[in-house]
Amino acid sequence: MIVSAANVITPHSHLSPGWVQIEGTVVQRVGSGRPPADSGDIVELGEATIAPGFVDGHVHGGGGAGFDDAGAGDGRGALAAKTAVRTHLEQGTTSLVASLVTDEIGAMCDSVAALATLVEEGILAGIHLEGPWLSREHPGAHAQQHLIEPNSRDLAALLAAGRGQVRMVTLAPELPGGLDTIKALTDAGVVAAIGHTDASYDIAREALDNGATVGTHLFNAMRGLHHREPGPATALLEHPDAVIELIADGTHVHPAALRLAAVAKPHQFMLVTDAMSAACMHDGDYTLGSLDVEVRGGVARLTQGGAIAGSTLTMARAVQYAVAVAGLPLVDVVRAASTTPATALGLEKVGSLLPGYSADLVVLDQSLGVQRVMRRGEWVR
Repeated sequence: MIVSAANVITPHSHLSPGWVQIEGTVVQRVGSGRPPADSGDIVELGEATIAPGFVDGHVHGGGGAGFDDAGAGDGRGALAAKTAVRTHLEQGTTSLVASLVTDEIGAMCDSVAALATLVEEGILAGIHLEGPWLSREHPGAHAQQHLIEPNSRDLAALLAAGRGQVRMVTLAPELPGGLDTIKALTDAGVVAAIGHTDASYDIAREALDNGATVGTHLFNAMRGLHHREPGPATALLEHPDAVIELIADGTHVHPAALRLAAVAKPHQFMLVTDAMSAACMHDGDYTLGSLDVEVRGGVARLTQGGAIAGSTLTMARAVQYAVAVAGLPLVDVVRAASTTPATALGLEKVGSLLPGYSADLVVLDQSLGVQRVMRRGEWVR
C-alpha cells in the first residue's frame, strides 16, 4: 500500500507532494512527487500532511483514566491503562511512555509491574517514573508525604518490578544520593532526567556531566533562571547532550519561552503532553495519583493549593500550538513530537518515516487537526 499526500514530513525534510510505501507493519520506501505508476494500491489523501506517529514520553493518562490506577486488581488497572492509551492513539500518539506520579514505594512497584506487562504486549512503549525522589521545594502535583531521598534499595525494587521496561526516571539531583542514583540508572540503561528540582546551575551541570540526559518539562517545577544563579534550566539549555521536554499548551510556558528553547536546542527539544486523566474529557473533578484535581477551562490544577496538575493536552494539539501560536516551523515541530523523543528514550524503529521503521503515521488536515492514524501498518482511526 502507498499513502500519498500534498505533504510528507521526514526527519529532515518536507516533501511536497510525497508518498510513503508500506509493506506489512513497516515503511518500505518514502519518496517525493507522485507515486510510481506501477505502485498498485494507492490511498490518496489530497492536501493533507503525513507525519510520523507522535511519540509521547511523558503522559499520565487520558480519557478519564490514569496510569497510576494500573496496579488495581480485577483487571481494572489494565483496563484503565488501555483506555488512556487508546485515547491518545486516536489523537495520533502511536508510541506512549506511561508516567507515574509519586506514591508509596510498594504501590509504585505494583503499578510498574502491571504496566511492564502492557509494554511486553506492545501496548505501551515504556514506563517513566516521575518521583519519588523529587524536591520538596518544587513538588508540583506530587504528594509531599511520599517524597523521599534516593536509596539503592527502593531503586532496585522499582527496576525489578519493571522487568527492563522502565525507560526513564525523573529525580532532583541535589538530594542526598541523587548523583549516585543517576549513575546507577545510566549503568542500568535507564534514562536519568532532571526535574522537580531546586538544584543550582553547578549541581545540574554535574548531574548532566555524570549521565543525566533529559530535562523534565523545562522551566516548570524547577528553580527559576536568574542572571547571577542561572539554575538548572540554563544548564539543560547549554549542555550538548541534554534533551529538554516542553509542554506546549499555553499554560505551562509562554510561547516566547518555547521559541527560546527551540532556538537553543533545535534538534534536542521534545514535546510532551504531561497529560492526566482529564485529557479529551470535559471540565470537572479528577484525581492525579492520590491528589484531587479541578479542571476548569481545560486547565488542571490541584484542588488544594492550585498548583498546575499536569495538562489535558494531546500531542496533536501541542503540535498545533507550537506551529500556529509559537510560530515554529512544521518540520521542526513534527521532529520534536516524534523523532527526538524516540531517540532520547532509546525507542528503536519508531518516530520517523524512514525505510525499515514501524509504519506509524498520523494524517493531519490543513489546520493540523488529526484526520487518520496508522499504527504498525493498520488504520486505527
